[in-house]
Amino acid sequence: MKIFDCTTFFDENLMLEVRLNILDKYVDKFVIAESKYSHSGKKKKLNFDLSKFSNFKKKIIYIVTENEPSNLIYKKEKNLLLEEKEEFRRNSIKRISKQRDSLLDGLSEAEPEDYIFYSDNDEIPNFEGFNLKENKSKILIFKQKLFYYKFNLFCDRVDWYGTKGCKKKDLISFAWLREIKSKKYNPFRLDTIFSKNKYINLKIIQNGGWHFSQLKTPKDIEIKLLNQEHHDEYRIAKENLPTVEELVKRKSIAYDHKAKSSDYKYSKEFKLKTLPINSMPLFLQNNMNKYNKWFDYDVS
Repeated sequence: MKIFDCTTFFDENLMLEVRLNILDKYVDKFVIAESKYSHSGKKKKLNFDLSKFSNFKKKIIYIVTENEPSNLIYKKEKNLLLEEKEEFRRNSIKRISKQRDSLLDGLSEAEPEDYIFYSDNDEIPNFEGFNLKENKSKILIFKQKLFYYKFNLFCDRVDWYGTKGCKKKDLISFAWLREIKSKKYNPFRLDTIFSKNKYINLKIIQNGGWHFSQLKTPKDIEIKLLNQEHHDEYRIAKENLPTVEELVKRKSIAYDHKAKSSDYKYSKEFKLKTLPINSMPLFLQNNMNKYNKWFDYDVS
């Protein structure tokens, strides 16, 4: 039985470096997919450089998503294809799904009983103490802590269900895997029989890892916000670089994770909490000097 860790890549060299080092002793292959288009549809250069991760060269399988999805929705006007406001999110989701599903091209070495895990690049699963050989559940979902800006600036408002996995023989697509509900349903729920995202045979892994969101400079955070799936929300909120800089300085976020999908997300501000360094993955504890600027030491 092998483990394939699959993720997408934009330009997150820091997070990928940390990811590879934390997971190296558990993972047999790292499958990484990068697209030539951002999730907002902008043409981008390929940023992944294998030479920066030479220690993991034999384990890395790198996939390039060459084209945009064929089913994007545009309005044609004067021979120009324009993306209307109401289609921003739908088209973003289609781009993300295409990039994720391109990871399937990196699984040619995987056997039916091998485990396939998907995470966004900044979602790192914690495999410590979990025995996959004894697992009987079809779907595995990792309950993770959410952090912003620094490795130890903790957002306590929500539990983050990031990494999800299953055996190769059960994998339908990565888009499917990502959309599975993070809940184990009652065996008597008839809707689970026909549903593709509600499962009974599912296990939630407690203490399942870390979601290190926006570990970037304020300038790079804004670039990401303008190009990610939720770029429409950021534009509507009329946030800008000075706003991001102030939020980082105040150790706060302005995004409400508990708001309904139809609600405005940038209506409130939430303070982050500084956690002790010993609550971090062992690799980070052992390399504090190297990543010193990405820790918050002010516990006031």
